[in-house]
Amino acid sequence: MNLFRRVTYLELKNLSSIIRTLSTIPDVRIYEVGPRDGLQNESKFVPTDIKVELIHKLAAAGIKNIESASFVSPKWVKQMSDGADVMKKLKRTPGVNYPVLIPNLKGYEAAIKCNIDEIAIFPAGSEGFSRKNLNCSVQEGLERFKEVAIQAVKDGLRVRGYISCVVGCPYDGPIHPKAIAKITEELFAMGCYEVSLGDTIGVGTAGSVRRLLHEVLRVAKPENFALHFHDTYGQGLSNLLAGLEFGIKTVDSSISGLGGCPYARGASGNLATEDLLYFLYGLGVNTDINLVKLIEAGRYISNFLGKMPESRVNRAISDRFKENSDIAKIASCTITH
Repeated sequence: MNLFRRVTYLELKNLSSIIRTLSTIPDVRIYEVGPRDGLQNESKFVPTDIKVELIHKLAAAGIKNIESASFVSPKWVKQMSDGADVMKKLKRTPGVNYPVLIPNLKGYEAAIKCNIDEIAIFPAGSEGFSRKNLNCSVQEGLERFKEVAIQAVKDGLRVRGYISCVVGCPYDGPIHPKAIAKITEELFAMGCYEVSLGDTIGVGTAGSVRRLLHEVLRVAKPENFALHFHDTYGQGLSNLLAGLEFGIKTVDSSISGLGGCPYARGASGNLATEDLLYFLYGLGVNTDINLVKLIEAGRYISNFLGKMPESRVNRAISDRFKENSDIAKIASCTITH
């Protein structure tokens, strides 16, 4: 048996185990990052009303967690300069969470005026990326975010932690899993309820993701982690499968595959929410999200940006289906006779 056949066999063997595990769980939690992470790298400025309408469409599709804005300095990310206006104009759907990204105490002080319930903080997993993205060392960044987290917890808010470049950095190269585990431990100590592991430049593979998870799961349980993959090398879904194998059930994704990173050349968009949902349909996982409406949301923002959706599922399905159940049948190859 050659190497290719051996890897394929092991993947298929693991897949059956994953499906059995998922069948006992009512859903996988999808954490939508399109309105923030997806749009922040777009050169064309997206007006506040368009951002708000996109968020409304995502909520109407059934998304329960929508990262809606950022309170970073407009000097660094102009696209996110209207964060306060976005949050104030939102018509909030009951049961939907609208977290925002916070870089420091100044940003937190602005965000707290906007009726927020959850914030996200974002240390880097490498020194090179931290210097470029945050203009400080990894440890200095952690100290800065600790101040924010302590205040947010004191104010009764939920705090989520992101770690960027968890397997590879555009400046430092491969990242050792032990370094990510150490940062993870510090984030939980600050009061984060969840840590999202971000492959910011999309270089991860199922193998490198498994090595990472073996290490970080020494720090906390699978239910305390989320997976955040970029699809630069087309590995997003295979990396996700590796994460599901370890019992992690929260996945970050971006409508229409929007995204990238202003500090990582060549890093294409996030794993597309439409592709993720179709994938989960195929596993028989109930998400309570309507893919037809999700495709409409993807086309809405893509049409404004003047480009085709990056989501392969969005392109393939287009407007051929009006009923969500019809798409689910295709994804699962349901036999009707």
